[in-house]
Amino acid sequence: MYVVLQVKGYEVVQKYQVGQLFTVAEASKNETGGGEGIEVLINEPYEEEGEKGQYTHKVYHLKSKVPGWLRYIAPEGALVFHEKAWNAYPYCRTDDFLIKIETWHKPDMGTLENVHDLDGPTWKTVEVVPIDIADKEAVAHGDYKPEEDPALFKSTKTGRGPLSPDWKNDLMNKPDCPKMCAYKLVTVKFKWWGLQTKVENFIHKQEKRIFTNFHRQLFCWIDNWVELTMADIRRMEEETKKELEEMREKGNVRGTSATEE
Repeated sequence: MYVVLQVKGYEVVQKYQVGQLFTVAEASKNETGGGEGIEVLINEPYEEEGEKGQYTHKVYHLKSKVPGWLRYIAPEGALVFHEKAWNAYPYCRTDDFLIKIETWHKPDMGTLENVHDLDGPTWKTVEVVPIDIADKEAVAHGDYKPEEDPALFKSTKTGRGPLSPDWKNDLMNKPDCPKMCAYKLVTVKFKWWGLQTKVENFIHKQEKRIFTNFHRQLFCWIDNWVELTMADIRRMEEETKKELEEMREKGNVRGTSATEE
């Protein structure tokens, strides 16, 4: 099952990388505690067949973050997931046991078709899902936070925001304004007879939810990252790795829990 998620925003491709990595680090801390959350095993540069980037290997401890029906059928240890990611920005790919996410970041407003260059038969099976970070109705009730609402937020450092209901058309009419679209190809394969469709649909809905909330945070946290450099980010990632190790072993379970679907 394939889905392309389109996330549009007021960012140039190069600067978005800093915001993306900053938000990943901060959001990881918000999701870690009480024995669950994110564990960073490896975060290091890589070079492979002329491609250079950053390689990460993370472990997600997610037992309480999946719906009850999935916890019931999952064997012990099955809800600990490994993610390996190769970030050769602006192209990123992650590939773990069942889910593959491939991302192209392009300086446009989501006007490109089949940006991942899929073959014709495969492209016909793809569902394209646009994401509007300013649409409050697209956010689950339990996920909504006024301080992370681009329709309310005003950046003091960049002057961006709040986003109007027609912000995408406004942006398209400003050719000199920076813009970017993240095209995320989400491939889900779950081979368990009788549950395949249910689990694949659940994962796709959760991926949309994750990407929506993540990019709303990225936009609203811009004053915290817009002046950072990649060197700042790498230092922050190393500090965050240590913090996550401590946070996961104490306190209560934190962050997002899955909806019962």
